[in-house]
Amino acid sequence: MHPMLNIAVRAARAAGKILTKNFGVEADFNVQAKTQNDFVSEIDKAAEQAIIRTIQKTFPDHSFLAEESGTIDGATPEHQWIIDPLDGTTNYLRGIPHFAISIAYLHKGSVQAAVVYDPLREELFSATKGVGAQLNGKRLRVKAQRDLNGALLATGFPFKRKDLQTNYQAVFGALFEHTSDMRRAGSAALDLAYVAAGRFDGFWEFSLEPWDIAAGGLIVREAGGLVTDFAGGHEFMQSGHVVAGNPKVVQHLLTKARPHLPKSMK
Repeated sequence: MHPMLNIAVRAARAAGKILTKNFGVEADFNVQAKTQNDFVSEIDKAAEQAIIRTIQKTFPDHSFLAEESGTIDGATPEHQWIIDPLDGTTNYLRGIPHFAISIAYLHKGSVQAAVVYDPLREELFSATKGVGAQLNGKRLRVKAQRDLNGALLATGFPFKRKDLQTNYQAVFGALFEHTSDMRRAGSAALDLAYVAAGRFDGFWEFSLEPWDIAAGGLIVREAGGLVTDFAGGHEFMQSGHVVAGNPKVVQHLLTKARPHLPKSMK
């Protein structure tokens, strides 16, 4: 196992223990609104600190970009970890058993190792650049879907960008007309992992953050898939606008979506 992946797995499991221990417990987790409809709790913060502490034990000089702590500059900025300690906070706080921990290691800006961990189902999705993607040690491959006909897609609503609501609904309608169905489960990290595992044929969403997609994006690519922005380029980490699936599904999805997008996304 890649040494960075080994540390990422260890850190994810440490956070997973905190999440599973407190899931479904009737307690005041000091929930606060970061922005409208975007929440953080003491559990998010505790899980994030567990991840950072685990990594820093081995790599005290590394840098971090974490959802709750923000940027932590280390002595070696070329080594960076992007962390989402609880992707699916709303699900977690409401007792919906669908959430994950997302950890990605970057060297000089390139994602080299990634973990998406569902602690309730004990499903650990992982990838190392150039080596492949796995689920609990078994190799992953994206599904060989040829087009959108009969495809099952995953998505997420742009609740932080209500200004994109009209465009989003138009894209949804254009895609829904040609697919078997659409899912909105509440965790982009798991959506991407499920694409890599062939459970979903594709995924698309507007305005995500780097910690939502850094790990899942590598897992999809190492499973033989493609991850792009809506222009078909590779700026999704900067824009947050993401399309993922096997290359044929991505191409069909982009073709159907493009007429309904604002100029800034084309």
